[in-house]
Amino acid sequence: MEPIAVVGLAGRLPGAPTIDAFWRNQRDGVESVSRFSPQQLADAGWPAEMVAHPDYVPAAAVIEDADHFDAEFFGYTEEQAKISDPQQRIFAETVWHALEDTGHDPSRFDGAVGVYAGQFANKYLPLNLLANAQFRGSLSAFSARPYNDKDFLATRAAYLCDLRGPAMTVQSACSTSLVAIHLACQALLGHECDMALAGGVALPVPLIGGYPVVAGGIFARDGHCRPFDAASSGTVPGYGVTVVALRRLSDALADNDNIRALILGSAVNNDGSAKFGFNAPSMQAQAEVIATAHTVAGVPSESIGYIEAHGTGTPLGDPIELAGLTKAFNTGERGYCAIGSTKANIGHLDAAAGAAGFARAVLALEHAEIPPSINYDAPNPALLLERTPFYVPTTARPWPHTETPRRAGVSAFAVGGTNAHVVLQEAPTPQATAPNPRDRHLLVLSARTGKALAEAAGNLADRLDRPDDLDLADVAHTLQVGRREFPVRRYLVCRDRAEATAALRTLARPGTVDTSGDIDARQVVFMFPGSASHRPDAAAAVYRSEPLFAQEVDRCAELARPLLGYDLRGLLFPSTWDGPQPEHDDPRGAPTAAFSLQWALARLWQSWGVRPDAMIGEGDGEYVAACLAGVIDLADAIDATAAAAEIRTRTATGTVTDAYASEFAAKVARYELKPPQVPYISAATGTWIDPEDAVDPAHWARHLREPARFTDGLRELADEPGRVLLEVGPGSTLTETVARQETAKRLVALPSLAPADGNRTDLAALLDAVGTLWQSTVDIDWHAFRGTSQPRRVSLPGYPFQRTRYWIGPDSGSYEPLGLEEASWTSH
Repeated sequence: MEPIAVVGLAGRLPGAPTIDAFWRNQRDGVESVSRFSPQQLADAGWPAEMVAHPDYVPAAAVIEDADHFDAEFFGYTEEQAKISDPQQRIFAETVWHALEDTGHDPSRFDGAVGVYAGQFANKYLPLNLLANAQFRGSLSAFSARPYNDKDFLATRAAYLCDLRGPAMTVQSACSTSLVAIHLACQALLGHECDMALAGGVALPVPLIGGYPVVAGGIFARDGHCRPFDAASSGTVPGYGVTVVALRRLSDALADNDNIRALILGSAVNNDGSAKFGFNAPSMQAQAEVIATAHTVAGVPSESIGYIEAHGTGTPLGDPIELAGLTKAFNTGERGYCAIGSTKANIGHLDAAAGAAGFARAVLALEHAEIPPSINYDAPNPALLLERTPFYVPTTARPWPHTETPRRAGVSAFAVGGTNAHVVLQEAPTPQATAPNPRDRHLLVLSARTGKALAEAAGNLADRLDRPDDLDLADVAHTLQVGRREFPVRRYLVCRDRAEATAALRTLARPGTVDTSGDIDARQVVFMFPGSASHRPDAAAAVYRSEPLFAQEVDRCAELARPLLGYDLRGLLFPSTWDGPQPEHDDPRGAPTAAFSLQWALARLWQSWGVRPDAMIGEGDGEYVAACLAGVIDLADAIDATAAAAEIRTRTATGTVTDAYASEFAAKVARYELKPPQVPYISAATGTWIDPEDAVDPAHWARHLREPARFTDGLRELADEPGRVLLEVGPGSTLTETVARQETAKRLVALPSLAPADGNRTDLAALLDAVGTLWQSTVDIDWHAFRGTSQPRRVSLPGYPFQRTRYWIGPDSGSYEPLGLEEASWTSH
């Protein structure tokens, strides 16, 4: 079986708004169980007589702001947000974050993305909405079911995130989310989808609370979950959501995904009826599902170093679970495999419990560290721990390599008997990648609002501030290809992480993101400055770092060599050219070199997805425009550029006579001219080129003779709003000309390369131009932009949702009888 790669994780868990925070808490042994005052519980809607009862434990592992949601982000109206089960809402947000964690934008993902997930029982509809008279009398009551029912959890997320693979709700009580992961793996192996999201969510109502301790129940008397401990008395309710993203390993490797771990195999079964009762666990069935998963994975039990157990901390359940594990492992080795349960830290998340435990095991593999098992002092004697392969680690400890890769198992068992087990292995060592030839990197950020963008900048700065080996090239690539492109956009050009962090901190300051001057570019216009822009060594750094640019310059040089008798690269890049020196007094050299540079730069822009809607050239810059428009082929355009330059130097007054113009027209007549495929403005007329003129040699003679009408052309371009003029050549002469034209104030212009003042490198200017165009909503082909480098996708902070409270409460303000269909427990 092909392994399944874990390529994304996201979650909101007790004490941890992010997966990174969750791991820190696990590694540091933090218990995230909250205790509530009587007033807090009364404010949440718990009846006073329940809170005051001596058998009521005011503790649970909850998450903050579970009643908040970014409705605008997902296109919800206020009414839709209010009638939606909070479980659906936070699940959709977490699916979005899981997708972002993969470094793939689903709108650009080449394949189908599936969703497999389940949730805790919906309490919001019966306890909140139907207990509210205003809701019951509104039209919303007729449309509330799709916003609340379990059936719509996965499909709602698929709709909101535009995912086209299978989307199905999975329900098997406490094993729900691990079963969902198993089904997602099966779908990937069956090629039903190419990425799968799997997980679960649990948000009981009220959103804070405690629980009654009843004889034979599963909840702890003291509000602490103590898996495998002699003092264990049960679990604690946990709230939260976890979503994992999965791909076939071959696909993940091909896309340089951030592989956190591998799933080698998984299995699901059911207890059947051979047990004490419906609610009871079955040692035999648990052993069978674990052994089956080992067989599917093809690994010996002796190679597994950690088990993330179901581990509810009940006096009955823990010994049965350990007995089942021991039978499945079927080895004489003792005490070599660590065992733990995240329920000790975050309580029992019901439908989301399996995915939370799965995340803990994945993170342990990724960080090569086994987290401690908290609330553990001495083993439950019924475990017979000394006779098993297992031990309970009470401190975090390194997880070193042995003769086999690090491996872990994850179990989830459920009331009703559906059991699941997954075998994990550490991620393969990333393959060496081609180094990035650029000495600077382009970081792009976007959001729906300026406030969200500033928050995103601050979160990314915090991430880059960590002392690790995160490569800025990988960060830039992930932001470019792995994030949805929203209307509010900003970019940074940075050399290293320190420079990036400082720039991001500036961007994160309140009020920095002002969108009033943002441009929505409807068209890009290429401006070619012609031979007047020639500057030795311009774009030398671009020639070294951008293979396509170098390829096009080399192509022009080879075409010009027979014509000139020397290599024009010596004129373009004299500081680094080690061949024969060209003739510096040749009047044809500089114009031909200038043409070659501008042609190559235009081709580079086109390769990055920036294709001109129109063009304009200054002087012989029009030859580049004509060539790019398909009027004249490259060899003939170079020939025409050289011929025109030679003719101009033969005129003592600088005015081209009719004789010289006729000579030039005769040369052009030998070329195969075609109508333009891209409109451009001719300097000869100051207006759009006529297709008949473009193929008429007389037009080219006129262009050579008459003064250029570049400013007239700018006025023509200014007639259409939303045009961005990109100067495709060295310096910023044309950009400055545009800025001086009163009639062209509606135009925005920017240079491709740096001016000659030495304050910026050409590569920095080029990346700045890419960023400016992208910020102006011009589409960039980021995969082409990366060139020959092979950056990896990396885990970065997710979108900073701008959440607001959306809530409808019961008219009474109290949840009686707490949604139980029988008399409340206090009556017994």
